[in-house]
Amino acid sequence: MNEELEADSVVDANLHEEDQSVETALRPKSIIEFIGQHRVREQLDLVLSAARARGKSADHLLFSGPPGLGKTTLANIVASEMGTPIRITSGPAITHAGDLAAVLSSLTDGEILFIDEIHRIAKPAAELLYVAMEDFRVDVMIGKGPGATAIPLQLPQFTLIGATTRVGLLPNPLRDRFGFTAHLDFYENEELSEVVKRSAGLLHLDISFDAANEIGRRSRGTPRIANRLLRRVRDFNEVHGQGSIDLLQTQSALELYEVDAVGLDRLDRVVLEALITKYKGGPVGVSTLAMAVGEEVGTIEDVAEPFLVRAGFIIRTPRGRQATPAGWSHLGLIAPETTVN
Repeated sequence: MNEELEADSVVDANLHEEDQSVETALRPKSIIEFIGQHRVREQLDLVLSAARARGKSADHLLFSGPPGLGKTTLANIVASEMGTPIRITSGPAITHAGDLAAVLSSLTDGEILFIDEIHRIAKPAAELLYVAMEDFRVDVMIGKGPGATAIPLQLPQFTLIGATTRVGLLPNPLRDRFGFTAHLDFYENEELSEVVKRSAGLLHLDISFDAANEIGRRSRGTPRIANRLLRRVRDFNEVHGQGSIDLLQTQSALELYEVDAVGLDRLDRVVLEALITKYKGGPVGVSTLAMAVGEEVGTIEDVAEPFLVRAGFIIRTPRGRQATPAGWSHLGLIAPETTVN
C-alpha cells in the first residue's frame, strides 16, 4: 500500500514539474513579446531604455497586482532586456535581517534581486532593505548588547524588483524607495485570446479562432489561467480528439474540468451556491461562509471571492457577503425583491 502511495506521489510530482516547465517555456522573453498591460509596457520600456543609455542599473521596480498577471515574467524580462543575471527569492523566505544581508552581499555589480510577495518580508529585514536600496550598503552588527558595533558594508549597484499582491501591506518607507511602481490589471478577453494563440503556437497546437476565444473568455482575466486551461484542452484533444482543437472540443474539455461559461470553477460555484441556498443570499460573515463550504477563510478571501466580486455575483457589505441579482441569475434562480442591486 505504501509503495502504491509513493508511486502515485512520484507521478503527481512529475506531472506538476512538467506543467511548471511548460509554463516557464510559455513566458515571454522580451517586452515586445509580452501581451497586454500596454501602459505598463510603455513605461517600463522607457525606464529600461534610459538606464541602458546611461550605462547604469535600472531604478528599483515594484510590480503589484493579482496573482497570474505576469509580475514574475516582467522581472525576468527586465533581466533579459538589461543583459544582467537575476537572483530570485521570496518575502516569506527572508525571516531575519541576516538572511537578507547574506543575499545582498553576494550580489554582483548590476545584478537584479527579485523578491516575490515582498510585503511578507520580516520587519527587521525590511528596515535593512531601506538603507540597501538608497545607499547601497548594509550595516553588519558585531557583538550584542551595549557593546555591539555596526560595521558598514558597501554593496554593488543592484536593482531590486519587488512583486506583491497586496501593495497596501508594504511599509511606506519601503514603497517610497522604488523608482518605478506599476500596477497590473486583469486582462480583456481579446488579450487573453492572443495569449492562448501565442501559447498554442509554442506548443505546436492547431487551435481554431473560436476555441482560442472560448478559452480566453473563461480565463478570469488571467494569463496564467488561460495557459493552464489550454494545457487541459490539449490533454482532452490528445485523448478524445483528432487533429485541430475546435470549439466543441474546447467546450467539452472545460465542462469536464468544471469551468463554466464565465470562468467560475467548482470552488466559486460552491461558495455562491452556499451563500444563496443556505443563507438566502446573505449577508453572511466570511468565516461562516467558509465553514459552510469546508474551506479556510483565507481560501475564500484570496481565491474565490475576488473573481465573484469582480464578476458582480457577490458584494461586500458591513454585515457580510451578499449575493447580487446577477449571482442568483447565474444559478438559474430568481432573486428576492429585497436583494441589493
